[in-house]
Amino acid sequence: MSSPSPPAAVAGTAAFGKFMHVLQLVADWPEGGEPASVAALVRASGYPRPTVHRIVAALVAEGMLLEARNGGLALGPRLMQLAARSWGRSELRLAAVDELKRLRDLTGETVHLAVPNAGSMVYIEKLESPSAVRMASRIGTSVSLHATAVGKAYLAALDAQHLEPLLANLQLTRYMPNTLVELPALREELARTRQRGWSVDNEENEAGICCYGAVIRGERGMPVAAISVSTLLFRQKGEPQEAYVRPLLDACAAISARIAETPSVSAADVL
Repeated sequence: MSSPSPPAAVAGTAAFGKFMHVLQLVADWPEGGEPASVAALVRASGYPRPTVHRIVAALVAEGMLLEARNGGLALGPRLMQLAARSWGRSELRLAAVDELKRLRDLTGETVHLAVPNAGSMVYIEKLESPSAVRMASRIGTSVSLHATAVGKAYLAALDAQHLEPLLANLQLTRYMPNTLVELPALREELARTRQRGWSVDNEENEAGICCYGAVIRGERGMPVAAISVSTLLFRQKGEPQEAYVRPLLDACAAISARIAETPSVSAADVL
């Protein structure tokens, strides 16, 4: 018996992927540097200039991008509207928001809720610290698995079947001097995280910032999301485990219990 033929590729997938890549580049474009111009997007994407120009023109025409005051491009009003609707209706976010507010108020620090997506973690909620000093992260930002508290908490909570393929394809980019860029060192850190039940980002992603992370668990104990508490080192409290970790673990446990009754939320969507 002959083996079945592979499924045909969906028509237009490659072109759509290019549109999404350019849109993601603009969404993740760093602030304060070179504007996200067509020329800059050509260099960042590796696509030919006519391709980028055509994509940008189409996205601007549809309101997905707009021309910013700095001469570059920014996310457009139509995309913001769609994102706001999705964000407001997110079952996970709605199930977590009360505990996230409580966690922010107890710790006095910035709290993030992140979900796994395409080899990274994406922030779907951020509650700012009441402090005058704010953090630059935004809802929708993609962050690494190996250099963030949410990423390491998520990796450490996976079973070997799901963890090993991720580690095999993980790009261990160095962001800071403390970033773990060797796989054996990352494995050791994940083992420590697994043993104690929470993760630490000790200036591994941004200078002067320490984060503590833990996971929200769904079906069969699999991680579906992660929460982090982020504090600036100069104002970190003397007993971080009591000040940050204990409230964090309590919040994750409460949210995990809440979503257990909602199969669409508790079903683990492993990367």
